[in-house]
Amino acid sequence: MVSIAYATRKITGLLVTIFLVLTFNFYLFRIVPGNPFALLFRGAGLSANAVRSLNAQFGLDQPLWIQYVVYLRNTLTGNLGLSFQTRTPVTDMILPALINTVILLSAASIISIILGILIGILTAWRRGSKIDVGASATTLVLYSMPTFWLGLVLLVMGVIYFKLPVAGMRSFSGVAPGTIGQLIDLGRHMILPLLTLVLGLVGQYVLVMKGALLDVFTEDFMVTAKAKGISNRKLLWDHGFRNAVLPMVALVALNLGLSIGGAVQTETVFSWPGMGLLIYQAILSRDYPVLQGSFLVVTVAVIIANFVADMLYPILDPRVSET
Repeated sequence: MVSIAYATRKITGLLVTIFLVLTFNFYLFRIVPGNPFALLFRGAGLSANAVRSLNAQFGLDQPLWIQYVVYLRNTLTGNLGLSFQTRTPVTDMILPALINTVILLSAASIISIILGILIGILTAWRRGSKIDVGASATTLVLYSMPTFWLGLVLLVMGVIYFKLPVAGMRSFSGVAPGTIGQLIDLGRHMILPLLTLVLGLVGQYVLVMKGALLDVFTEDFMVTAKAKGISNRKLLWDHGFRNAVLPMVALVALNLGLSIGGAVQTETVFSWPGMGLLIYQAILSRDYPVLQGSFLVVTVAVIIANFVADMLYPILDPRVSET
């Protein structure tokens, strides 16, 4: 059970962290050298008057503290500004991209967590066997591979050997009519980016689950339970797994932020229209409002995920709320 003092402390930390993130997010893009409009329209050659007009339109000619106050007020009301490049509301650009990223990352996370837990349990239980050596070596290799390189390898293999689509998330022609046909087309487009993310994520889940279980196996209560004649299945699931799952909860929460880094590369390689591709395109065009809005949404999502993990800790281990 979560104590009131523990919950109050975590909620206060959540609000303070979000405020600090808002402040950092504002100043980060103001210290970047160069004028975004001069970069965006460098081919046409903007006049000084045109640059001043654009700065006034987007409020960049105001003192920094006034920009900060306006930024806080607009953000708290859900207004993330207008894109420098497309002149459309940033919220309208982020929402569809966020949905597409959630579709991809949710599927990748669920698959990699299930595989990581199962393989981690198997390698820990069969420690030192050929299965353990082979699985551990494979996951280490996958974990060390750069995401963009793995994505490029799978892209080439998918085109040459399996004739899979390698760009976007839907085909413009040749799709069977109806919802089922569209879902099948979406699934075919998801195979390669999904496989890239799963292979990149599953290794650390295997290693953490295996390490946590091996630590639990050496505890006195496990030795005592085994001496009492408890079956191996009950010993593994009821005693070992429940006590080893806490590090996995922390890793899943932290990986939400780390997965975005992999998603940027994966979505760029496969042109998946999600947050990663949106951030990459905004960086190239130095579109500050889109970058601010994207980083804010991603960061707040990571903070909330860690908050949820903190709330789950006392349920999984009551000793946590006492610290």
